[in-house]
Amino acid sequence: MAATSLTAPKLTFSPTLQSLYRNLTIPIPLSSSSPSFLSLRKTLPSHHSRSFSLFQQPRRQFTARADSDNGTESPRQYDFDLFTIGAGSGGVRASRFAANFGASVAICELPFATISCVLRGCVPKKLLVYASKYAHEFDESNGFGWKYESEPKHDWSTLMANKNAELQRLTGIYKNILKNANVSLIEGRGKIVDPHTVNVDGKIYTARHILVSVGGRPFIPDIPGKEYAIDSDAALDLPSQPKKIAIVGGGYIALEFAGIFNSLKSEVHVFIRQKKVLRGFDEEVRDFVSEQMSLRGIEFHTEESPQAIVKSGDGSLSLKTNKGTVEGFSHIMFATGRKPNTKKMFIQLLVSYLLFFSVVSQVDEYSRTAVPSIWAVGDVTDRINLTPVALMEGMALAKTLFKDEPSKPDYRAVPAAVFCQPPIGNVGLTEEQVMNTTLVAIMNAIHHILFPYHILLVVFIHKFNVHKLCIRGVNWDGFLDCERAIVGHQ
Repeated sequence: MAATSLTAPKLTFSPTLQSLYRNLTIPIPLSSSSPSFLSLRKTLPSHHSRSFSLFQQPRRQFTARADSDNGTESPRQYDFDLFTIGAGSGGVRASRFAANFGASVAICELPFATISCVLRGCVPKKLLVYASKYAHEFDESNGFGWKYESEPKHDWSTLMANKNAELQRLTGIYKNILKNANVSLIEGRGKIVDPHTVNVDGKIYTARHILVSVGGRPFIPDIPGKEYAIDSDAALDLPSQPKKIAIVGGGYIALEFAGIFNSLKSEVHVFIRQKKVLRGFDEEVRDFVSEQMSLRGIEFHTEESPQAIVKSGDGSLSLKTNKGTVEGFSHIMFATGRKPNTKKMFIQLLVSYLLFFSVVSQVDEYSRTAVPSIWAVGDVTDRINLTPVALMEGMALAKTLFKDEPSKPDYRAVPAAVFCQPPIGNVGLTEEQVMNTTLVAIMNAIHHILFPYHILLVVFIHKFNVHKLCIRGVNWDGFLDCERAIVGHQ
């Protein structure tokens, strides 16, 4: 197998950053083939090379070459083959399979009660969704003959206690998964010191490869009174149920929490900057979701941007927007996107490193950052922020590094689900995306002249994996204008 060239993204650096690098007096252990810290190219050796032949031996210690102070090369031993910072879905998957492929692996994370992704996102959110859906079941049961002596009541504290108990159970499962895979779990905050060194609460570890999988953190715009707002993380651990809540944002997180609180009988207002919710989804789906959620009592404020939050003497909150002010909220939640969670990841002493890694989200097609020995997967890269995608990226990375099998994550036709009420899902191109392509126009023209309608449809679907396809064409029997919507899959 020929060596595979992995080219990192082409990043530009300011003269200030380049000056900082040139003046940096701390030696940086780069490969002799990479003469500059700003070198953006790295080639994976083939399975015939000496370093990759070691992968066939379990639990081995890699030997690498680093530039010494006098210009000569000397072998360097590392504590681990892979050191992962962040035990979310992508980090755990990459670590487990790297260990299965024979690498020595460590993973560091803050105490598991505070980790993100599965235990601070997907699972608790779905537990709240399940709890809220019972309200609809109770309502619908009357039509099937069920009668209640009194209206069902929900106890928020019971839900929170049972949710936390389930997360503790899952914590134990995650720890056992790592233990059974022979991955060393180190609890603490990991910070990158140099391309092969990590500091975890004062203890130093070295690794041939470092994987960054710290996920993302919620973003709240910098407006007056933002300290009174909560984000989606805080919304999972509220001590009491909101009586009246404003949710700022029109994406899937905003709509999921809107459905949760609405079904649990909170008064819910959703503020969005656009005309419609769920930007990027099919237009008909967007209209249907907002219509159904409005019928359930959720009030949408469209084309409104938040400008300030004001807290009154009685503790209630008011949200000021470009269109006016709405008062009387017990909570104001922002679901306005997430950013890579790298703020506290790098040692402040190395100023050039700190600036450099502000672009850690820019990785190449193999998940490599601009530093050849440092990689990143999951939401921290801000590619597609979904748990299954992070799992795919982690698996591909483990194969690339430790199975001599360079693998690129495949982002084609990634399915996505939104656990709003009603829930929706999509995969592939939307109708609007398909109809806006030049290829569709060409195929329509050809269809008018040469081919039967159904043959074109089959070819198009199987060639491009289109989920939904609309073609305006000619009815071959009566030459009447027609428009047909076809749903197909491969």
